[in-house]
Amino acid sequence: MISDRYGRKWPLVVNLLLCCVIELGTGFVDTFSQFLALRALFGIAMGGIWGLSASSALENLPVELRGLASGFLQEGYIVGYIFAAVVNLTLVAQYGWRSLFWTGAGITFFAAVVRALVPESPFFLHVKEQEKKKGTDTSQSFLRKTKEMLKHHWLLCIYGVLLMSGLNFLSHGSQDLYPTYLQITKGFSAHNATVATIIGNCGAFVGGAMAGWVSQYIGRRVTIICCVLLVGVFIPLWVLPSSFSALSAGAFCIQVGVQGAWGVIPIQLAEMSPPAFRATFPGVVYQLGNMVAAASAQIEATGGDNLKTTIMENGVLTVVPDYATVQAIFIGSVAIFVIVIALIVPEKHGSHFEDTDDASEDEATDHKSQMSSREVDEKSSA
Repeated sequence: MISDRYGRKWPLVVNLLLCCVIELGTGFVDTFSQFLALRALFGIAMGGIWGLSASSALENLPVELRGLASGFLQEGYIVGYIFAAVVNLTLVAQYGWRSLFWTGAGITFFAAVVRALVPESPFFLHVKEQEKKKGTDTSQSFLRKTKEMLKHHWLLCIYGVLLMSGLNFLSHGSQDLYPTYLQITKGFSAHNATVATIIGNCGAFVGGAMAGWVSQYIGRRVTIICCVLLVGVFIPLWVLPSSFSALSAGAFCIQVGVQGAWGVIPIQLAEMSPPAFRATFPGVVYQLGNMVAAASAQIEATGGDNLKTTIMENGVLTVVPDYATVQAIFIGSVAIFVIVIALIVPEKHGSHFEDTDDASEDEATDHKSQMSSREVDEKSSA
């Protein structure tokens, strides 16, 4: 909300710096209680980053480029995941787990410096200039429009949270326990499990970028549904084989679908958002969905405790959790849920952000009224 009221730039810089400090401190903790406390604080700081980043990146681009940009924006998550896996293979093996957090702190600080050097969103500055010309009491106006948004767009918020809950379950359910599944159920080494994870995330990058671009032509919801159907098709290849090559191929294909659906999300949420809350709405529904899906790994681990299989380990049959079956059931069920929600969630494909005002202008929550007024003015001037 601060970003919608005061600008995109400095709230994001502050959030990044907070994340940097907390990550740095996490590398020095000595007890699990200290670790949990800092991770809780980190979650608060991190919660403000995604919505600000998405609104800053997309609202200033031409409409025809927003789908492609959405895909590349979301794949920043995957690049970070791959980088963390590489650090885990190299630095962590030599210097311990603390090096992972110190490396993350350095990267986050670099991101904060870059954002501080990049100018404020031109779209937001344009809105502020219009506000000055009108002499609007923006503080009261913003509070009024917040109440109006909650009153008139509550169903939109529910749609957004349901969609993000499903997609977060899909991503966390296919990623969080995946290395553990490969090591325990398939008998892979930690090194091979990490390499397979990297291969899977390469597929995620490909899927996200391609799906974002495709959504510009066939629509956001259709693209999400096609990607989720792709996930369902490749579940057998993801869990049935026993060889490294086949399972890695399955991971690649599954993540093409999972992150393909995610590649559409930044622009889908931006277009769904009430005009005055284009930073607040995506950030809130994303983080609420993330919170709902936070138990994904725990759900799968509990399932593994109750569903067992046997593998040959050092020439002896050993009973282990059947994470393959658990993950197949979990991801299949979530995929069905996401498809149902995608069918009913609204879509405003090709929405022109520049034709609506931001949180600091009057009547921002009444898009139709704005458009009608502009049309009358244009006809009068003509």
